[in-house]
Amino acid sequence: MAQLERAKFGSKIGVILATAGSAVGLGNVWRFPYMTGENGGAAFIFIYIGCVLLLGIPCMVSEFIIGRNARSNTARAYGKLSGGRPWTAVGYLGVLTGFLITGYYAVVSGWCLQYIYASLVGHLDGNPEYIREYFVSFSQNPVKPIVWTVLFLIITHLVIVRGVRGGIEKASKLMMPTLFILLLVIVVAACMLPGAGKGISFLFRPDLGKVDSDMFLGALGQSFYSLSIGMGCVCTYASYFSRHTNLAASAVQIGVIDCLVAILAGLMIFPAAFSVGISPDSGPSLIFITLPNVFQQAFSGMPAVGFVISLLFYVLLSLAALTSLISLHEVSTAFLHEECRITRRSSAVIVTSTCSVIGALCSLSLGRFDGLQLFGKPLFDVFDFVTGQIFLPIGGFLTCLFVGWYIPHRVVRDEYTNNGTLHGRFFHFYLFCVKYVCPVCIVLVFLHQFGII
Repeated sequence: MAQLERAKFGSKIGVILATAGSAVGLGNVWRFPYMTGENGGAAFIFIYIGCVLLLGIPCMVSEFIIGRNARSNTARAYGKLSGGRPWTAVGYLGVLTGFLITGYYAVVSGWCLQYIYASLVGHLDGNPEYIREYFVSFSQNPVKPIVWTVLFLIITHLVIVRGVRGGIEKASKLMMPTLFILLLVIVVAACMLPGAGKGISFLFRPDLGKVDSDMFLGALGQSFYSLSIGMGCVCTYASYFSRHTNLAASAVQIGVIDCLVAILAGLMIFPAAFSVGISPDSGPSLIFITLPNVFQQAFSGMPAVGFVISLLFYVLLSLAALTSLISLHEVSTAFLHEECRITRRSSAVIVTSTCSVIGALCSLSLGRFDGLQLFGKPLFDVFDFVTGQIFLPIGGFLTCLFVGWYIPHRVVRDEYTNNGTLHGRFFHFYLFCVKYVCPVCIVLVFLHQFGII
């Protein structure tokens, strides 16, 4: 079977922004701040950065190596490098994981659009109990969340059908700088609030009393998930890399951007929260329940400013969600395009349609539809658990074994050094991490999630 001609990213900045866009998502703007709040501020940040260096970047380089060497979709890439042996199943697992995450991730992304609308029409004004009820009422509505979910998938679809350069790369070059500008605007506004210094101090002053094994494992898990490891995104994007792309340098640059966005998100949220006396460890409810109250109270003397900041925040959140959803959608689109030999447009239509159905079912499961439950949990929570706590760790673990122990070291080194044109001064350190450090860390995170350790 002849291989279809592969598209390529057109520039180095396109490679960095597109792949960083895949990594930068709701995990950075939402999950990282509340985990930092629960785990002692700077103590968690330092450990997280260490985990990105020791776990995230080596795993990302490994997926880069597989994707660029094979120049195929994720499923076929593992098959080509393994000669069709059982390792192919790891590639298929990555595609399945990315596909399932696309479906339920679009639901939360749709919530962000709803909150842009709610900010515009003034629905987020009221007491804390009203804000809480607003979110519960909306998320359990049988129609509204589905409309926003499908709309978000359609926006993603319109980017994907335009291809790698005209769609993904072009959108990334627009959205990522916009995301950074919005972040900086909100950070400046938050840091100028009365009492904001307490939030800044909390973020950058380590609470060593909270350093324990749970914090280490939590930081490991966050670094793994925030860099989009194990869901096919990194491997798929790497198949569009030029042979001149420095894989290790690109991974480091993306890791730096990922950490920077996460820290800026903390600077955006904690100063505002402390200025109105709200706890920094508000947990998963932070974005849709706690923060509307924070913005409303923090800028009570300047309602127009509060309105703008709230609106910009949810635009920022939507952009972060969109950059990640584009990469997730591309995993399945590339797979169908190459394996089923159908056009890219037809592939994208199939992915958008099926993920809309999955998203609708996941959304309905959060309401009063008891039939959309498995093991006593809503379908949304089941998808989140299975992909995040089972498929991702397994996929990442097997990828490390594949690159570290199965692929000939000569092949790995050739990709790492661009066939000897780059100095591979950290190659042996990278290989040591992939062979020993990363697999052990992933197993520890996996066992911790199930309460075994």
